[in-house]
Amino acid sequence: MPTNSAGGYLGLFSNESALNATENQIVAVEFDTYQNGGDPRANHVGIDVNSIVSDVNVTWNGSFSNTANAWVSYNSTTKTLSVFLTFADNPVFNGNSSLSYIVDLMTVLPEWVSVGFSAATGVSIETHTILSWSFNSTSDPNDGNRKNKLALIIGLALSFGVVSCALGLLWFICWRKRANGNTQNFGDDVCMDIEFEKGTGPKSFTYREIIHATNNFAEGGKLGEGGFGGVYKGLLSESNAEVAVKRVSKGSKQGKKEYMSEVTIISHLRHKNLVQLIGWCHEQGELLLVYEYMPNGSLDTHLFGVEITLIWPVRYKIALGLASALLYLHEEWQQCVIHRDIKSRNIMLDSNFNAKLGNFGLARLVDQELGSQTTVLAGTMGYLVPECVITSKVSKESDVYSFGVVSLEIACGRKPVQPQAEPNKVSLVEWVWNLYGKDQLIEAVDKRLSMEYDEEKMERLMVVGLWYCHPDPTIRPSIRQVINVLSFETPLPILPSKLPVPMYVEPPIDICRLSYTSTSITGSMKGQTLCSCSSCSTNSSTLVSPSKPLLNSSKGNVEFYIISSW
Repeated sequence: MPTNSAGGYLGLFSNESALNATENQIVAVEFDTYQNGGDPRANHVGIDVNSIVSDVNVTWNGSFSNTANAWVSYNSTTKTLSVFLTFADNPVFNGNSSLSYIVDLMTVLPEWVSVGFSAATGVSIETHTILSWSFNSTSDPNDGNRKNKLALIIGLALSFGVVSCALGLLWFICWRKRANGNTQNFGDDVCMDIEFEKGTGPKSFTYREIIHATNNFAEGGKLGEGGFGGVYKGLLSESNAEVAVKRVSKGSKQGKKEYMSEVTIISHLRHKNLVQLIGWCHEQGELLLVYEYMPNGSLDTHLFGVEITLIWPVRYKIALGLASALLYLHEEWQQCVIHRDIKSRNIMLDSNFNAKLGNFGLARLVDQELGSQTTVLAGTMGYLVPECVITSKVSKESDVYSFGVVSLEIACGRKPVQPQAEPNKVSLVEWVWNLYGKDQLIEAVDKRLSMEYDEEKMERLMVVGLWYCHPDPTIRPSIRQVINVLSFETPLPILPSKLPVPMYVEPPIDICRLSYTSTSITGSMKGQTLCSCSSCSTNSSTLVSPSKPLLNSSKGNVEFYIISSW
């Protein structure tokens, strides 16, 4: 494959020689849905001879939601290369063509050639699929060298186009379309099914099945509303199993991206402390995810709601369960999975109050040896690791910081940020760390426990929470270290008596505004120190920057900016 041949170069041409016909010996039929420089203004079929710029082209008219069929034929007598494309349900090829071009393949191509299909991805994850194809030749391969050559040439021409049966899906409608940000086309349903079903376990449901299970998304069965849509209780008729159905909001800008991320990642994961994905559906313009039903809802409703509070043994079991889930994601599966949105609302509880981590819409796969990935910042304020605002990188340390916050929530029974609290109690991490320095951790324990808890376990949970929330990511422990501490296999760490001052060096890259894709924040952020230096007070909410603050918390409104390497 040529170097630098991604995106608009189709995996066929190097970016250095794509326009130089003297350096290439290629004949191709292209089916193009994205306009690059030199392309026509519409979706088109083109014939390319030794150059990425088509010698001839014709507008591609058809519905992306239907299967396409294509035939490519070459007549060696008239030296005519013809293409026929149709979206008809039962197509018949009678020799007519959508596009034709006179070209002598004997002079354009070498004696020996490679035949096949080629496609290139843009900046997004894409799937290129051929549903079926066939090849026919009227040339006798034993009729001498000339006919051998002719057979190969005919094979080359025919292979390009018998690219049949897939063009509506072909390139996942995405062939460079998604690279342009078009993430809301639902015509690629079949292609998504092909990609999703590479996993095992979860299955595809029909829209009719989902409607029947949820009683047409009855409001009485609505379990809650998340950042990407509502969740409804359902009953599958075949198995008589209760399920929870997430209905991705059509107004969500990231809806389809998160939907695909969740299915492709969680469908491969198997762990007792992860919410099980049962299936999915993308029909009728809907994106639907079917999960096992969690009768006790999410952890946040028990910690901050009006119901009877969780007893201490259950809380400690939940912390251990979440730690076990993270160990699996970070170290035990074949790839490192970074969740990116660990919070009490995404921790579900089954009938026995076992913790199950869910909502993998923001999750990313990272090579175990790489350990981190540059990305657009996403998550929920209060659980978001401070250095991500500077580096735009997510890593295992990002997840463990969030788990540290959840550990403190479990122990203290309060949210990570309470804007209306006393100034020294607005930030949960700062408040608990101050009490740790004064040897008064007991003052932060949830009063609803009425002193009915194991003091040694409580201390371990709270210190582990602070350890995870250390401003220096190199000081934070691995999830395995924390499990050893919570299991009393290793002693507690000794932390600084005061919350260390985080110092993050700003890389020499541009600033672009951050758009959050999770819970929005209202209210004041007073006392929330993200960075401190000689020019910043301890109550400052600014990050190190030679030009302008990245976080403006005046008048109770939070405005974010992100460092980007784009």
